[in-house]
Amino acid sequence: MKPLKAILFSVSTSIVSLSSITPLIAEDSSQKPNIIYILADDLGYGDVQALNPKQGKIPTPGMDRLAAQGMVFTDAHSNSSVCTPTRYGVLTGRYNWRTYKQSGVLFGFDQPLIAKDRLTVAGFLKKQGYKTAIVGKWHLGLGLNTPDGKPTKGQRAAVDGVDWSARITGGPVDLGFDSWYGIAASLDMPPYIFIENDRFVGECTTTKAFHRKGPAHADFEAIDVLDIIGDRSAQFIKQQKSDEPFFLYVPLTSPHAPIIPTEKWKGKSKLGLYGDFVMHTDAIVAQITDAVDAAGLTDNTMIIVTSDNGCSKVADIPALKKQGHFPNAHYRGSKSDLWDGGHRVPFIVRWPAGVKAGSSSDEVICLTDLMATCADLTGSKLPDNAGEDSVSFAPALKGKPIVSTRKGIVHHSVSGQFAYRQGKWKLLLTKGSGGWTKEKMSDNAPAQLYDMEADPSEQKNLYKTQPEVAERLLAQLESDVKRGRSTAGPDQKNDTNKINIKRGMKR
Repeated sequence: MKPLKAILFSVSTSIVSLSSITPLIAEDSSQKPNIIYILADDLGYGDVQALNPKQGKIPTPGMDRLAAQGMVFTDAHSNSSVCTPTRYGVLTGRYNWRTYKQSGVLFGFDQPLIAKDRLTVAGFLKKQGYKTAIVGKWHLGLGLNTPDGKPTKGQRAAVDGVDWSARITGGPVDLGFDSWYGIAASLDMPPYIFIENDRFVGECTTTKAFHRKGPAHADFEAIDVLDIIGDRSAQFIKQQKSDEPFFLYVPLTSPHAPIIPTEKWKGKSKLGLYGDFVMHTDAIVAQITDAVDAAGLTDNTMIIVTSDNGCSKVADIPALKKQGHFPNAHYRGSKSDLWDGGHRVPFIVRWPAGVKAGSSSDEVICLTDLMATCADLTGSKLPDNAGEDSVSFAPALKGKPIVSTRKGIVHHSVSGQFAYRQGKWKLLLTKGSGGWTKEKMSDNAPAQLYDMEADPSEQKNLYKTQPEVAERLLAQLESDVKRGRSTAGPDQKNDTNKINIKRGMKR
């Protein structure tokens, strides 16, 4: 922790500190904070220089500034190590594997993953008087139809066709958001066209390929999308009133593939296109922050910056490491994996009215925790059938320990394999990474157990020497799965009975 605190202090000395504006937590709790949730796409923990001062070589002044003016969570995790499942967890406060989606991600033409009667963070905050908006990538499925009225599925829409004029159902505006401007999925997945609220902005009349070939609007260019997200987000902020709370969800498209920084950013990092794209991403974070400050909303606006999983192999991690940059810091693995490199993510919170500048927290948190935190901050209570895996991290913002009825956090890989973190212990129910990293284990143990305090890089497998710990964690994981929730409250039903937590232990 000393290197992190040292760099936060260093950055904060060159920035006007906001900590003196208000007390640690605003005394007038009736004033609900504005909430801006920026979710980067495939940004590694080590890509943010303030979090990785010794092995981070990409300048990230925008995120470093937020870290200096707010709080850094050093042990934050996405609930999955890939895109779609994490987004489900962020917006519902529920683990993705409780749905039918047991592995992988959705494609741009897939049907909605979030059930129409499922309460989302946006829907909850809307009930608390918030204006809610999303600008950016959805990637949770949409109710699209073929010209003959049948639901689209996967990449077959390129063959079957799409009714571009029909209303889009099951998307953000049907799930609690007042407005949306963005795209259906990742920038390497068709359709390549913008969506506004529940309608396509025009129609796809041509075919393009930003990795995957598919229907595209004639004017759509992937390289433009990130700047458009930044501009639209800033525009939304500019239009807000100081006496009306808002929730702005900004799921960025970067630095996920295709790795395409604009000409303005090419060559800036001296580390190649990925480094340039991270700098471009950081600039969008800075643009949103500047918009908040320019609108006079700084004090009571909570800006959260995080990522949906660790850095991807597409970034060419070995080449970056040769240049001294470790995108997942010293953590093992990368996007898709159960090792921490797959899901330990940056998590920075700036909220001058409620968070001490230059602070940090070692509390273990999960991206599913947004919903319970929003309930806590607004003095509201979640229904029993919502946010089943969500715990408020609001106490940590005050420098206090998180008191949780959730015993541990469940990690999930791209192939649907499970891991369980409780305190310093982490159990992986697999012999390998659970994802795309191919590394041979040095022993024949059917699973892995690590002491994350003594061995954060997950090198020494204690599964055989600490069987009682492994059994305890496994029993708790089984309970969390069976109960349909991992927090206190009435048991709930999973959407499927096909959850197999030991699928990675097959010999």
